[in-house]
This record gives sequence, C-alpha cells and structure tokens, in this order.
Amino acid sequence: MNKISKQEQEQLNQNCHDLIQSQQTLLLSTVTAQGEPESSYAPYVRDSQGVFYIYVSELAAHTKHMLLKRSASILFIQPEKETKNLFARERVTFDCTVSEIKKLDESYNEQLQIMKQQFGETVDLLRSLNDFHLLALTPIKGRYIAGFGKAFFINTTDGTLNFND
Repeated sequence: MNKISKQEQEQLNQNCHDLIQSQQTLLLSTVTAQGEPESSYAPYVRDSQGVFYIYVSELAAHTKHMLLKRSASILFIQPEKETKNLFARERVTFDCTVSEIKKLDESYNEQLQIMKQQFGETVDLLRSLNDFHLLALTPIKGRYIAGFGKAFFINTTDGTLNFND
C-alpha cells in the first residue's frame, strides 16, 4: 500500500476515533477452555490511555472465558444502514489482554462511576450483585478498515492510533 499523507492519516485517525465513540457497546470474541470461539457484546467505557472497561457477570460465558484465557478480540463496526456497500463496512478491531480490576483497586470505583454517568442507575443495580466483574481490555494490536483497499494497522503501544500500511 502507498504511503499516506499526514493530513490523510489525521483524517483516518479521526474517522476511527469517531466510529469507536459512536457506539456504546463493543462486540466481543472470546475462546472457551476447549478452544471454541464465542461472540457476545458488552457496554463499555474507555479511559484516556485507550483501555476499554466492561462490567460483566460471571454467569455469562464470555466472562468465564476472559477470566480464564486473559484475552479477547473486540469489534466496532459501522451500522448497516449507514454504509453504501455491505462488503466494505468501516470497522475497527483490537486484540486485547484482559485483566480484572478488583473492588479494592482505586480505579474500580472510578470506572464504575464513569459507567453510571454514561449508562444510568442500572450500574448501581449491577454493583449490588456479587457475580459482576470489572474487566480492563487493553489493546495490544489493532486494525482499522476504512473501506475497500483501505486497511491499516493501529499502533497501540503509546496509546495513540497511528496508521501503518
């Protein structure tokens, strides 16, 4: 792929950011203990370092998978109604490491407060249940697809979205 200009890179960066910000949930792909794939979703919040936080029940299969395997893939995809060609939907994927934020950790209350501001009183109800876990999904690599022939790797090591062809 040809090199892109700084202006094009900035626009792609903004488009990628806008796609992520336009959605309140992320699509999850996890792997069972037996190596079988499973898909799900969860509401999320994201911090300034690019880490995604989800608050999920251990009764859900995806939570068990993430606590066991400590990895997940997440997807943000343009709604079908907003695309001109279903084969070229704009999308962002991240492979993530998963860590649990314990209740005594300082960021636990901080992230749940942010979730409450974004998602409302349901968060307080979920906090009253003992089976919920706050998980941090830290991107280790990513890919942004802006359309046909417009695929870019995302450099996540410094918390920014840098595109390389």
